[in-house]
Amino acid sequence: MMRDELEQIYEEIISDAANRQYSDKGWKPVYTAGKEAKIALIGQAPGIKAQESHCPWNDASGKRLRQWMGINEETFYNPDQIALLPMDFYYPGKAKTGDKPPRKDFAVKWHPRILECLPNIELTLLVGAYAQKHYLKDKRKGTLTETVRAYQDYLPDFFPIVHPSPLNGRWLKKNPWFEEEVISELQGLIRFLIVERI
Repeated sequence: MMRDELEQIYEEIISDAANRQYSDKGWKPVYTAGKEAKIALIGQAPGIKAQESHCPWNDASGKRLRQWMGINEETFYNPDQIALLPMDFYYPGKAKTGDKPPRKDFAVKWHPRILECLPNIELTLLVGAYAQKHYLKDKRKGTLTETVRAYQDYLPDFFPIVHPSPLNGRWLKKNPWFEEEVISELQGLIRFLIVERI
């Protein structure tokens, strides 16, 4: 029954008038969700490569993210292990610098319905500022850096991390504690939730 509900939601997203500009291009919503998923990974919005290939995180950011998580592609793309739910399921287009932000009302409308179908989620990974703002609300710290550094404050439900974009290379060099300390904690949690139970 839950699988049917997930399929119904997928079709509703495609037929929603708010997404017509994307449907008219032949674009499909880019996300994955299986009823047995243990982890929800909330990003911002698919890039153009992900949109065209209909494969979430199909770029350099995704490669780094999988390295941070300590998992291979097979595990990452198994919807009954990890649900990949960006804040918007469609590529938002180019801005002056980088891509446009995800639409503000998209996650509000669709995430609750999808997550209701995923009763086994034990950890939600919040990748970047948009996901953290939406899910942590006033529990966020003053900056993204402070929020990520205080990740233990949000466990066991949420784990905030910086976006793995190559554009964040300077941030990573400036904050070596992230890859030295936070990533090992993240990998340990993921290993416990999905690798060691397989």
